[in-house]
Amino acid sequence: MDDERWESGMPVLDRQAAAGAAGVAGAATAAGAATAAAVTRSANLRVTPALPPSLQGLPPRSVPETEPTPLQKHYVLLSVPVLILGAIAITALEAGVPLGSPLIKLCVLLAAPLLVVTTADALVRIWRSAWAWMPVDRTRGLFRLAWVATSLVGLAGLIAAAAAALLA
Repeated sequence: MDDERWESGMPVLDRQAAAGAAGVAGAATAAGAATAAAVTRSANLRVTPALPPSLQGLPPRSVPETEPTPLQKHYVLLSVPVLILGAIAITALEAGVPLGSPLIKLCVLLAAPLLVVTTADALVRIWRSAWAWMPVDRTRGLFRLAWVATSLVGLAGLIAAAAAALLA
């Protein structure tokens, strides 16, 4: 398996070929003549596998990811404690515990750094996605850049809220 993210028990997925003539040659050598016949070129010279008639002529739905983000393997494992600690803190606040209580401060102290790190990792993925889409569909790339800006504002708000909770 040539994908370092693959682990035992995971299904093997066929990756998309890289755009350009090298992608056609790579697809022909790796997949054999039968698959190479199914590979077609679209009007804008991107390599796309043969599509069902209902999808032919439509713009691409995705672009290949070139490399994983630094925390991609650990994203869920880092997010679960944030979810649990956030639920505890919100439940305590709803029950009438003051913002300055040690319980709330402990939850924020443990969860906020993890949430900042996972949000920053997601931001990197959105940023890469935006620039991967630019040569394919500029509108989709710009839409993802808008999400980057929104995520930066949210990240700043998250840091400000955590600081306010810790200083309360």
